[in-house]
Amino acid sequence: MFLVKAGQLIGAGLATISIAGSGVGIGIVFGALILGTSRNPAYRRLFFGYAVLGFALTEAIALFGLMVAFVILFTF
Repeated sequence: MFLVKAGQLIGAGLATISIAGSGVGIGIVFGALILGTSRNPAYRRLFFGYAVLGFALTEAIALFGLMVAFVILFTF
């Protein structure tokens, strides 16, 4: 029983690595938005729409990782 619980905790910890990757991805998305807007301010609205889409997709990865961690922890 102890090994099962230890395995659950290790697996849940590994599943939460996606949250750190998502933080890096969001930083890259908004950094690219700032660079693109500073180079061509006329396309600000277009770039912002792409940035919001990129943010949503990147954040979805973190939510899926968090969901997997919770499933690992609370199903057995």
